[in-house]
Amino acid sequence: MGEEQEFREEGRLVAGVDIGTTKICVVIGEVFPDEIEIIGVGTTASMGLKKGVIVNIESTVESIRNAVREAEDMAECDVDTVYVGIAGSHIKGFNSPGILAINNQEITNRQIDEVIHAAQTVKISDNQRIIHVLPQEYMVDDHTGIQNPLGMTGVRLVTNVHIVTADITAIHNLYTSCNRAGLQVKQIVLESVASALTVLTKEEKEIGVALVDIGGGTTDLAVFANGTIKHTWELGLGGNNLTNDLSIGLVTPLQEAERLKYLYGGALSEMIKENHVVEVPTVGERRPRKVSQRVLVEILEARIEEILQLVNQELIDSGYKERINSGIVITGGTALLDNITELAEQIFDSPVRIGYPEGVSGKVEEIDSPRCSAAVGLMLFGSKDETRKHQGPTGMMGRMASWLKNIV
Repeated sequence: MGEEQEFREEGRLVAGVDIGTTKICVVIGEVFPDEIEIIGVGTTASMGLKKGVIVNIESTVESIRNAVREAEDMAECDVDTVYVGIAGSHIKGFNSPGILAINNQEITNRQIDEVIHAAQTVKISDNQRIIHVLPQEYMVDDHTGIQNPLGMTGVRLVTNVHIVTADITAIHNLYTSCNRAGLQVKQIVLESVASALTVLTKEEKEIGVALVDIGGGTTDLAVFANGTIKHTWELGLGGNNLTNDLSIGLVTPLQEAERLKYLYGGALSEMIKENHVVEVPTVGERRPRKVSQRVLVEILEARIEEILQLVNQELIDSGYKERINSGIVITGGTALLDNITELAEQIFDSPVRIGYPEGVSGKVEEIDSPRCSAAVGLMLFGSKDETRKHQGPTGMMGRMASWLKNIV
């Protein structure tokens, strides 16, 4: 065994950076042909974001540096290129069709690129830029539901794609912050798209599933069916809103409210015994107060119920509620709230589970939390992207990567 390890070739290093509202998480992976090994993880408090959007570049740069340094120290290596997540209510997602006449010719990669390009020639706001063009399915003449039309023949090639756009300023600030931290951004990735790579199973995506990623400043929704993404949506509410509500409701500093949330919080007040009491620090020189834990959880329950109700209404309005046959997967830091699955099952009337990062080896104990889902997913996205590049760049992805690198 030792001899095998001695002669094992080094893998490619890939790093994912989740720049969140409450934390910045960096995951470094080493990519081998048969596995992806986690070798470094760094997490630090995020000081420069609000609702998923950078509002203070200098503070964000310092936080990124600290998280990267921690991950590099653990991995005993340096990274200079990264895949970075993006979230926020400025994100827009919509479906768009593309049509191409092929005149009974055999379909080539070039024609697949052309029909995808046709699908993305849609009018978008001047302050938005496309960050993802995600093919959902192809149709060749009357044959529908095709995942890869390469080599087929017909008169007409049609595709449906899911397009994701983001605010130009938000993109620019992400690039600027990473560049000042000494990092080159390979690609910006929608966080729910990244998280899906590590917390959803292939079967769930095929049968139909909704991923609800509840971070500090935003809640991201991504719906999958028939193996592809169908719908994305961003809500400007998240775990920070729960903390703020506790701070106001219990008259305690934000830092203490965050601590109380994780020590004594929950999503269902009916599960808390009435005689459970919590000591709550107060502001100023006042002595701590004794507060019923049920009162604390009632404050949290009201807000998390609001968030989940809004997500449920979006599923209904989008028409995809009936297609999520395998249920709901909740991830992100707020997924750690006690009894959130029980509350969510009541609201969605569907099976719910908590999504933990999967599909990697190595220092898995360092990322065994829903809080790390986006960062692990970004690293996995990067590993797939790097593999494609080693196999040779293809038209659309190559053009997208070039555009992303040159926007700043």
